[in-house]
Amino acid sequence: MPRPVFIGIAGGTGSGKTTVARAILARVPRAQAVLLEQDAYYKDQSHLPLDERRRVNYDHPAAFDTDLLVAHLDELAAGRPIEKPLYDFTTYTRTGATVRVAPADIVIVEGILVLEDARVRERLDIKLFVDTDADVRVLRRLLRDIRERGRTLESVVSQYLETVRPMHLQFVEPTRRYADLIIPEGGLNEVAIDVLVSKVQAVLAQRRQHNVSTVGS
Repeated sequence: MPRPVFIGIAGGTGSGKTTVARAILARVPRAQAVLLEQDAYYKDQSHLPLDERRRVNYDHPAAFDTDLLVAHLDELAAGRPIEKPLYDFTTYTRTGATVRVAPADIVIVEGILVLEDARVRERLDIKLFVDTDADVRVLRRLLRDIRERGRTLESVVSQYLETVRPMHLQFVEPTRRYADLIIPEGGLNEVAIDVLVSKVQAVLAQRRQHNVSTVGS
């Protein structure tokens, strides 16, 4: 199989990155694309007491096991499957279980800091930044963390003010300059997503044609 097309989707918390990723997945055959969530690559914090785990800055680049993410991208590029970690956001630890991800034509990597590390950027063919107003993003994060991650209103607000917003300004927002395409309003931007999928399919067709020509020569 030709080398996959690697798509990186970055942007602030609650910007709509996952919605964009799902919109892309919905427009291609199911077996043609896979999704790697950067959140799955949080470092395991089981060596720390629970109170200390809560105080870790999870919006800082150091919170992620980027070495493992890079290694997994290389494995998928080589046509080999990976074992993606499963992370438990209620205990701030890896569960010990993994999800097997098979190679595919399209590999989507989604997360707030996907464009922050040069090693990841170098492996991406298409780099996206999802741009959504801060007030919308904070409300989305508030609802998500309370409903899905068992957080309290007070803890979400405190975390946003103490780490999320400062880290966004320091690390996330500056990565806009690396994006090939900035998508306003995330998954609601149907035009941008349609253009992106058309571009991806064109790149895949070119790579398949190159492979056929190489084999036949």
